[in-house]
Amino acid sequence: MKLCSIASGSSGNCIFVASDQTNLLVDAGISGKRIENGLSNIDIKPDTIQGILVTHEHSDHVSGLGVMARRYHMPIYATYETVMALRRIKSLGEISDELFHYVEPDKPFYINDILVEPFSTSHDASDPVCYTMEVDGEKVGVATDLGKYDDYIISKLDGSDLLMIEANHDTNMLLVGKYPYYLKQRILGDRGHLSNDSSADLISKLIGGKKQQIILAHLSKENNYEELAYETVLSELTRLGIGSSELKLTVARRDAPSDLVTV
Repeated sequence: MKLCSIASGSSGNCIFVASDQTNLLVDAGISGKRIENGLSNIDIKPDTIQGILVTHEHSDHVSGLGVMARRYHMPIYATYETVMALRRIKSLGEISDELFHYVEPDKPFYINDILVEPFSTSHDASDPVCYTMEVDGEKVGVATDLGKYDDYIISKLDGSDLLMIEANHDTNMLLVGKYPYYLKQRILGDRGHLSNDSSADLISKLIGGKKQQIILAHLSKENNYEELAYETVLSELTRLGIGSSELKLTVARRDAPSDLVTV
């Protein structure tokens, strides 16, 4: 399987995931033009995308959804409550009913050869989910906007060869930063976002017997930066005795596509 982060961060998210037969997007939270350019960077034509998996309705995950769906007739997969929320977002424009496909947490389904499993997450949205995707025993997990994690989340991501995990903020940067109190409380709450430290703790529980690729994702522009997220997570994993022989750690950029990763 292959993955490319076209954009990942509090200002917009769009992830390309593919098998040899199927091309998918997870979210479309940047402009259609940026999505097209990101796909072009990895030699993928937008009209070959066979579905958009939507995690939830916040603008940084869906702002380009209407454009891409209409322009390329892309099927949209989302929970019923998320679809209802999308229909209330006027800026997305009209999206044909036939493009919507309802998904349910914990009910896997196939898009061609890719087995997709949605699973529930704790976030302040209508009915948010994240996804794992699997082909022939190769598993990719994309999990951001978690708020918190528990044994359920761990069980869903367990066994992933490639993990894209939220490391949204540095707690100290957030606490002393310019955000208003209510927003700080939202981010720190159980329906907000994972900190660098929480991300490291989650990753430590998902490291298995094989070398895994970990991509830190959804970094806040105001309350985090790439080097800090990387060093914080790496230091904590090293402290726990998890070394480079067990994982490859990278950080997804907010404003530029990542390299295409293959597992």
